[in-house]
Amino acid sequence: MNRQFPEHSTLPKGTPTVAVVGAGQLARMMQPAAVHLGIQLRVLANDAVECAVAVVPDVIFGSADDVQVLRELCADAIALTVEHEHVSSDLLDELNASIPVHPSGSALGFARDKAALRVKLTQLGMPQPRWSVVADVQAANEFAAEAGWPIVLKPSRGGYDGRGVFIIRDEQQLAEVMGEPLRADAVWVAEEFVPFAREVAMQVVRSPQGQAVAYPLVRTLQREGMCAEVVAPCPESSEALNEQAAEIVLTLARDLDVVGALAVEMYVVDGEVGEALLINEIAMRPHNSGHWTIEGAITSQFENHLRAVLDLPLGDPSPRQPYAVMVNIIGGDADNLHYALLHCQARDPQAKIHIYGKAVRPGRKIGHVTVLGANVEELLERARHAAAYLRGDIDE
Repeated sequence: MNRQFPEHSTLPKGTPTVAVVGAGQLARMMQPAAVHLGIQLRVLANDAVECAVAVVPDVIFGSADDVQVLRELCADAIALTVEHEHVSSDLLDELNASIPVHPSGSALGFARDKAALRVKLTQLGMPQPRWSVVADVQAANEFAAEAGWPIVLKPSRGGYDGRGVFIIRDEQQLAEVMGEPLRADAVWVAEEFVPFAREVAMQVVRSPQGQAVAYPLVRTLQREGMCAEVVAPCPESSEALNEQAAEIVLTLARDLDVVGALAVEMYVVDGEVGEALLINEIAMRPHNSGHWTIEGAITSQFENHLRAVLDLPLGDPSPRQPYAVMVNIIGGDADNLHYALLHCQARDPQAKIHIYGKAVRPGRKIGHVTVLGANVEELLERARHAAAYLRGDIDE
């Protein structure tokens, strides 16, 4: 275990420290909110190349599976939170005996384990696709015979940004995929393939006292299983659909006893009396579909998450302008992002470009662009142009 911290700290006496499991871009984006709130973050990193290490001065190096490392992370901190789900619920519950842990290990387990989530959603009567845990190819074939081909096949644990999600179209492909070994603690989850009209998401933040705020329902566009674009609020959604989404997500936050940010990804489908929603996946942390809130909302998801973790009153989630558009910057051929910024900033001075400080690799999220205004198509063109230029897809 190793520690990175300035030899002579200039933090005022009594400055609270919030410990964060993880040191990726979400922890990096928590840091400005922490600065404004007058608190200190301490992050747990696997190594020095993780992007939050460059901006958070207090860093613990080690594994989230090591209880001694986690105890060092929590030493003299007033709360513990996470920026990813890959930490044991049992370890978090053990730590919760000496420090507030938000979200709790028991709550986070539903975000980490897709089978556990599906079981819980069924118990709560929440709308979701048909699903089943399938132990073998025969069971998966039986599910497909009932639900219809294609089906969606996922390991219950591991995977993100579309990794580990398979669209299975026939028995041969099913046998090939299920022939791959799973993690020892994972099972296969089969789901019906949903012919959705569009994909949407909603973020809520809930405090230990039960106060909760909801951000607008947003439209998301996925490419290769990864969030590519977000339009906030969703321009096609009716007031009834927005109310339905808020009821689902706020109820889920309460019933799972979530403290902090909860993001729920959903499908919009044709229902018996109009459009309806089906829950796809959840995350108990700030989420890519809420990055627009940094500039686009009165209080960002990152600030409200930290407010909830600290048991402070939550901030106003209202949008600042009619629409915000966020487009992810995905690694491509261009690796000199600083040079590319010159063009993007000169072409569109109102665009807000976030670079995460990660090594550029094809297919890797390395930043995002946010623009605000009243015309969705114009905003999409501006944000897409900047993201494409930074990726190296265009040169003008």
